[in-house]
Formats: sequence, structure tokens, C-alpha cells
Amino acid sequence: MALALMLSVAAGAHAAVDASRRHDGAIAAAVAARAAVVAELEIAGAPRRLKTPGAGGLADRWATPATLKEMTFDGRIVTGEARLVVMGGAAWEHAVAGQRLRATGRLRPAMPGAPEAGILSASSNPTVLRGPGPWQQGPSELRSAFTVAAAQFGGDVGGLLPGMVTGDTSALDTDLEGVMKLVGMTHLTAVSGANCSLILGALLLAARTLRVPRTAAAAGSVAGLGLFVLMVGPDPSVLRSALMGGIGLTSVALGRAGRGLSLLCVAVVGLLLAQPALAVSFGFLLSVLATLGIVVTGRRIIDWLPPGVPPWAAAGLAVPLSAQLFCAPAIVLLQPQFSLYALPANVAVAALVAPVTLLGTAAAALLPAVPGAAELLMAAAAVFTGGVAGTARFFAALPGAALPWPEGPFGVATMGAFSGTVLAALWLALHPAVVARWALAAHARTVAVLDFGSHATAHHEVRAAAQQAARRSLEHRSGRGTLRVHKPIPGRKHEWLLPRPNGPGPQRRRSPPGAT
Repeated sequence: MALALMLSVAAGAHAAVDASRRHDGAIAAAVAARAAVVAELEIAGAPRRLKTPGAGGLADRWATPATLKEMTFDGRIVTGEARLVVMGGAAWEHAVAGQRLRATGRLRPAMPGAPEAGILSASSNPTVLRGPGPWQQGPSELRSAFTVAAAQFGGDVGGLLPGMVTGDTSALDTDLEGVMKLVGMTHLTAVSGANCSLILGALLLAARTLRVPRTAAAAGSVAGLGLFVLMVGPDPSVLRSALMGGIGLTSVALGRAGRGLSLLCVAVVGLLLAQPALAVSFGFLLSVLATLGIVVTGRRIIDWLPPGVPPWAAAGLAVPLSAQLFCAPAIVLLQPQFSLYALPANVAVAALVAPVTLLGTAAAALLPAVPGAAELLMAAAAVFTGGVAGTARFFAALPGAALPWPEGPFGVATMGAFSGTVLAALWLALHPAVVARWALAAHARTVAVLDFGSHATAHHEVRAAAQQAARRSLEHRSGRGTLRVHKPIPGRKHEWLLPRPNGPGPQRRRSPPGAT
């Protein structure tokens, strides 16, 4: 408890210092003044295509996370670090994490609650000052090559496959993106904890199948997960997903919710210490809630299922259900609606996500060296990807796919109560023997109460009848008479007034013979 309090205090203090740094100083003043600046930036993540055109009518717009290193503002050079989002044209599509760029633009405040200090609307193409390191350049080229190779499948698959494997949603169709949002499947279009859990679990299973020692298998699996994170881009969200996915997999595999919960708490505090801005990140909140649901209820739901259910099917039902129940109250704050088919849609595609992730990841790794084998693996992954897209469109077309839900705290509370009710109903449905025992006990108690009530009623009726008969007899004997005052009978012993018994009375004591 003391350690937890110390870590919480440290996280709070660190967050306060970070917030003061973001809201005070020359950088904050330039953002508040919406000043035009010349900025030197270090790219912090992969660019993301924006679906809506800008104010100037620019259709091809990209949002690129970056870290401000230096800027020229109001005739002076200001050095310092601040997280920004750069909004620019098509030239920003090729920005690579780790690059040092120079660009001109105008600063403006970010959305309230956003982790960034501001937004830079770039008015010029970026000038490369320093290229990325080889460990950053290689994964970027690999992601681009995978996206180009997936485009040959066309349709929904061409845009969804890169999103599910590498997190690149630049080619994802806007209509399909809206459909997946409607049925609660948007987490599939980005690298999430589920992807990391699948990669880590597959590596562990393969190592144990080959009889690799436990320690070596764990080390190799973690190294493989690190390579996967490097391939998709070591963004903070990807690192967070890898950490949460590893914790969720550990909890489900070992069946020890207590240890998984402890690891989750340590991970959350550590991430908040490293990046205090995560405290206001909705993605971080959903990631923590999903992992919490898997840790707390995932293994329990698997244990509730009948023994005849295969382990893979039990996990495929338990993991999305537990994550959905815990995330639903928070999702209401983003969109006040209830996705009626979110759970069945996620359960239906659970068996399709694993082949897409594993086959697609293997194809991406083989693409530079063995393109022929990579294309075969991508073709197999494309079949399952088409199933995911078709499932999303099927459930979105059903009536009542999105029902209105109350907003604000009341909506969160009611959704939380609904999630608890669903979990309780599932437990009751999977424990019919316990329910039958409870029903029989309730029936016995009800019968006992009714029986006691009937006996009490009968006794009351008999007593009432006797009293009524007594009253009637008195009424029949009523007549005229004389009321006199009763005087007490003199004397001490009044037993002579009582009737004497017919039997012989007590014998008198006689003197023995010869006595005088």
C-alpha cells in the first residue's frame, strides 16, 4: 500500500510538472498567439491520412506526430521540446520516424484534453535536416511495401489488410471505416493489444512445441514481439499496446488474475511516469479498461463455460466479451449510442483476426527477401480479411445496429449497470445447477411461509368463531334481573363455599394403643 501511494504521488507530481511545461513558457505563448514560426521537428510516428479536406480545400492532408526541438518566433530562436501534430499536404506522407525536418507554418492550440501542446499547420514542404536511423528507415519502407502489395487485392481488403497488420489505415475506405465504427470493430483497424497478444502467444506456443526451455521461450517470444513492434513503428500507442497485450495474455494463460492485476497497475503507473500526457488520452483509457476486463473476468468466463467447449473457442468468446463489457461505459462518452451487435460481431470475427495477424505479419517479414512466398501468405490473409469486412457490413446492415443512449455521467452509469447485468445473466445461464438449487430453496421457503400463514389464519378463524359463539350464548340468556352489591363473606377460610368431593376425606390421626 505504501509503495502504491508513493508511486501515485510521484506520477501526480510528474504530471503536474509536465503540464506546467506545456502551458507555460515561450512555446505556450507562441501557440496561444497563433504565431507563424519556422520549426525544427523530429518525427515521432507514422503519418496518418486525414479523411476530411482542410479549410483551404486541400484534399490530400496528413497528420504527423512530431517533437518540436527549436523554432524561430518573433525574431528570436526558442529551444525546447514540445509535442505537436503537423498538418500538411502530400509531401508529409513520406515522413519517417526519427527524421529531423524544418518547416514553416502557423501554430494553434490543440483540442482541449489533447496530449499535444499544439498543432502546426504547415505552409511549406518539409526540408530534411537529418535522416532516420537504419532501425527506423527499414520498418518504414517495409510498411510502405506491404501497403503497396496489399493494394492489388482491391476493394475492402486492399485497405483493411494493411490496417490490421501494420496499422496503416491510409488506404482504408471511408465507408468501411464508418461501418466498423458502427459495430464496435474499430480496434481491428490499428495495432492493438490483441495483435501483440496473438504474436506473443504464437511465438510462445511454437517455442514450447519445439520443447524450448521456459526461460528461453519467454526471452525469444519477447524478442519476437519487439521486432513486431519495430516493424509496425515504435509509436507510444504501439508500445502501450504491446505492454497491455502481454499482461492480458499472461493473465489468461496462467489463470492468475491477482498477478495480472498487479502487473497492470505497475504498467499504468510506469507509463504515466514516462508520458504524463497519457492521463488524458482516450485511447490509453480504453486500452487499460480492455486489459482490466481481460485480467479480471477473462479467465473466469473461460472457467464458466462447459468443459466440452474447445479452449480456443472459449478464449475467443471470453476475451472480446470481457473487453467489451469494461470498455462500453467509456465508449458512451465518445459516442452516446449502444452498438447492439458489437459483441456478436467481435465474437464472429475472433476466429478470423488471428489468421490475418499471423499470416500478414509473416508475409511482411518475408516480403523483402522472398516476395513469392510473401504474396502467397498475403493471399491467404486476404481471404480472412474479406471475411472480417463482410461480417462488419452484415451486422451494420441489420436493424437497430446503433441505438441511442443517454449522454454524460448518467449514460456511463446506466451502461455500467447494463454491463454488470449482462455479466450476471451470463453467469446464471452457465450455472443451471446452481440456479435450480436456488429456485428449489426459494420454493421451499415460499411454501413454508404460505403454510405458516395458513395455520395462523385457521387458528385465528377458530378463535374468532369461539368468541362469536360465546357472544351469541350470552345474548340468548339475557333477560331481566336485579343487580346487587356483593359483600365479602366474613371469615378467613372460604374453602367451605367450594363443593366437597364425593370421596372419603382424610383420616384423623389416632393415638397408638397403650398411649395415655
